[in-house]
Amino acid sequence: MTSDLIAAAPSSGPPPGHGPDRPAALFGSKAETLEQLTPLIRTARILPLHHFPVGRWHADRDRVLDDVAALDWGHRPLIVRSSTRQEDDPATMMPGGYRSVGGVEGRAALRDAVEDVIASYRERPGDPAAWSLDEQLVLVQPYVCDATMTGVVFTCDPNTGAPYLVVNYEQGGDPSAVTNGHRARLHTYYAWRGAIRPGVDPRLRRLTALAAELEDLFGQANLDIEFAYDRADELYLLQVRPLVVPADGDNEAHQRGLDAVAEKVRTAGQPHPRLLGERTVFGVMPDWNPAEIVGTRPRPLALSLYRRLITDAQWADQRARYGYRDVRGFPLMLDFFGLPYVDVRESCNSLIPASVDDHLAARLVDHCVDRLTRRPELHDKVEFEVVFSCYSFTLRQRLADQTGDLFSARERDDLVAALRTLTNDLMDPDHPARREDLANITSLGAKLDQVRRSELDLPAQIYWLLEDCRRFGTLAFAGFARLGFVATEILRSLVAVGVLTEADVARLMASLDTVTNRMLHDRALLSREDFLDRYGFLRPGTYDIRCPRYDEDPDGYFDWPGRRPPGDPRQPFELPADTMRAIDDLLRQHRLDQDAYGLLAFIVTSIEHRENAKFEFSRHLSEALSLLRQLGGGVGLSPDDMSYVGVDCVDTLYRSASSPAEVLARCAADGRQQYGLTRRLVLPPIITGPADVTAFHVPGTEPNYVTQCRATGPVAQVSTHPTDLRGRILMLPSGDPGYDWIFSEGVAGFVTRYGGANSHMAIRAHQFGVPAVIGVGETLYDRWSSANRLTIDCLNRRVELLR
Repeated sequence: MTSDLIAAAPSSGPPPGHGPDRPAALFGSKAETLEQLTPLIRTARILPLHHFPVGRWHADRDRVLDDVAALDWGHRPLIVRSSTRQEDDPATMMPGGYRSVGGVEGRAALRDAVEDVIASYRERPGDPAAWSLDEQLVLVQPYVCDATMTGVVFTCDPNTGAPYLVVNYEQGGDPSAVTNGHRARLHTYYAWRGAIRPGVDPRLRRLTALAAELEDLFGQANLDIEFAYDRADELYLLQVRPLVVPADGDNEAHQRGLDAVAEKVRTAGQPHPRLLGERTVFGVMPDWNPAEIVGTRPRPLALSLYRRLITDAQWADQRARYGYRDVRGFPLMLDFFGLPYVDVRESCNSLIPASVDDHLAARLVDHCVDRLTRRPELHDKVEFEVVFSCYSFTLRQRLADQTGDLFSARERDDLVAALRTLTNDLMDPDHPARREDLANITSLGAKLDQVRRSELDLPAQIYWLLEDCRRFGTLAFAGFARLGFVATEILRSLVAVGVLTEADVARLMASLDTVTNRMLHDRALLSREDFLDRYGFLRPGTYDIRCPRYDEDPDGYFDWPGRRPPGDPRQPFELPADTMRAIDDLLRQHRLDQDAYGLLAFIVTSIEHRENAKFEFSRHLSEALSLLRQLGGGVGLSPDDMSYVGVDCVDTLYRSASSPAEVLARCAADGRQQYGLTRRLVLPPIITGPADVTAFHVPGTEPNYVTQCRATGPVAQVSTHPTDLRGRILMLPSGDPGYDWIFSEGVAGFVTRYGGANSHMAIRAHQFGVPAVIGVGETLYDRWSSANRLTIDCLNRRVELLR
């Protein structure tokens, strides 16, 4: 046991007394612990139990079966459970590592269930043969077959030890569904210091009382409690074990941080004289979705770079240039002690055509904020399911379905007309802003060479790389990203009205000429040196200085020589003449200023330009991060140290004669200290008001299933060496473009924690026909990561765990 972890050690029986230093119960095996608690617990019931050692079973199976049959449990179905010291011992900690068999009825079924549980002891890591036969127990209890809520309570955050009450539960079904991961619709509730909000299911409040009683009985505050409610709302304690967690942090500082976040949410949600809308909500995934790009807890450098390059100004400047409402001056992203959140009211304002009058626009903003508040599960689909930012062939139907009678027929006509005009403008290849964006992104390469050839010192080089990236790279990329969204929305609507099929879309995506296509082709043809010269600047964590570039760790990303693809993956995209005529008819009916060829050209070029622009601006950013590594290394700071340094420190060094060693060391120390609170804070993905800061349900996430394909394979984490990835289901923390390399490694499919239907990796999965589940959220991602094998069935929108 290392010094930064705490847990209670198991014991075989309770101490003789009960006091502050002598708890009423100590941990043993599952059966021993429940047996101790049976006469003590008051806030829940413990089901009758019977246990026996494996040695006794081997010596006389029939006698053991007779003993169980003689129990006066009312002929209820049984559950046969594992019960070993190794499951709950902090030195081994294998909770859930052994089998339980529920719904057992009859002597033969009981015999088979016991054999099944004992067999599982031999299947796990370790040496069961070294255990005493008395340590290998089998526990039999009545089965809660009419359960209405089952789950697990943690009396502190299992990741940080912070005093949150965390309840993972499902309603109805199998009492073991939450712990065994079998297709439960999982809910997660957080409550700071156990303060359950009014109006929440009262059964959660009763769990608070159970947790408090068990903490008192065991004399410790880090417990893992398994529970079930039946139809009569009887609460059953099924198991309790010690929870190994990091040592306590500063809970008072944590409390002050939460209070400050709640106050910021309150003040930022008030009406603003320069914004439309009465209130706002905050989310980690809407619009420029920081959760996908930099994560929910980015280090200070990554967060400050994302803010500098995109969310402080470029996002709003681009939209004003493209004909949307002008919200320049508003930073899109706030951070709550390092946790990044998008202001949804600002986002909604910025996606309304500038020609829409203020009265209608204000009501539209309020509608969007209200809809997201009612449907928080849409937080990663805001542009598709909440706002109306471009014209599509299903726009009128979407407006009617979402807004009902909120707007009059004339107001809907006005909004449709404004979106049609804006979309026609954006599809015009001679649009001035589009031409300017293309020129700017094309100029980046020459600007990079100028900085490289200069005699500027390192802070000046970094400053100008980021400045050029911001002014000419990310501004242009923001424009292409907007066009790419419009293209994708129109494409989706063509499928919705039945003119195109999903198979047509898959063929179109596979035909795109993008950097990833070229990279796969070049890897097969170019030498290692030439390949890295062209693509070596890419890194999986685009904003993360700790992630090495391809050319800094080529053997960690690729096996050499490159694998030759089985021919050109791109095939020319063509549609039958009758389909093209149907598109022409549709365009005329909707008064869009393109023919079918022009529309398809807009869709293809917009998506290609978005992906290629990302490649170009990433070169500048990657070079700046490499120079930051060099700058830090020169004064004894590692890349990990530098990840705590905000980009403002570079500005200080550029603008002054300050000592790099002193400035960077101070910034790194300050950032590291502040990040301690960032790591411990837990906030919901959508914050609708101050009360959400301390108690909240994690909204259910509807993942985005990409392609209609199916794949089964062993689960691999992204850190796994690429030679191990062929045929595997890869788990990615985000949809960062730096993970493009996975498509050359033969992965069977992949899952991302964050990302939307229009994210980079979703586009890539479509393009290469790789089944993927994008943006599954924290809960599902953690469950699926722990599986041995997964089946991804995108057509049926299912993921199955194969253990």
